[in-house]
Amino acid sequence: MSPSVTLFDLDGTLTDSAPGIVAGFRHALAAVGAPEPDGDVLDRIVGPPMVDTLRSLGLDEATTQRALASYFECYDEIGWAENAVFDGIGDLLTAAASRGSRLAVATSKSERFARRILEHFALAGHFEVIAGASDDGTARRAKVDVIEHALRGLGIEPIDAGRGGTPDVVMVGDREHDVHGAAHWGIPTVFVGWGYGSAAEAEGARWSVDTVDELGRVLDAAR
Repeated sequence: MSPSVTLFDLDGTLTDSAPGIVAGFRHALAAVGAPEPDGDVLDRIVGPPMVDTLRSLGLDEATTQRALASYFECYDEIGWAENAVFDGIGDLLTAAASRGSRLAVATSKSERFARRILEHFALAGHFEVIAGASDDGTARRAKVDVIEHALRGLGIEPIDAGRGGTPDVVMVGDREHDVHGAAHWGIPTVFVGWGYGSAAEAEGARWSVDTVDELGRVLDAAR
């Protein structure tokens, strides 16, 4: 028996979007004269809202906003298309819908870009709702808010975990933000290992999978 509703993250879950996001990030830093950070920061920028990543570098707010504008300029022009669907995702979505599960996307990416990417790869038709951050980046940045937005778009009243949680919903994602955002609403998460999160980020997820086929089996069995 499949869950009544399955929410999917986008970056690192449905598509391999790192090349375009990293290119946009580098373009943004160059535009404001900021150095690239040391260490593994580039490996961790896919998932959180870009404005939060830029702020975490210690940029002042005015510089952050200039960098963010440069990022969106680059991403709007070419970055969004530097992307590829993970093998097997199209078949997985078709199978999930055929089992009666309602599908939606819940991503911290701008809703405009999320829709463009899904339409480009002929995936948009699988989803009743495509929920993302506001296009100006000022609203629904946190995954908890994006999930609420997705549920309301599906006509479902979100119930937080303290009041029993939102029943018959499963989240699928690759970062700790997905796990924690879903947990706020009492929603269990399937953590996918082919994305951008570390193994430690799976803590709190109900299931962890390494392949798309394994994800399909978990969704088929999930209650």
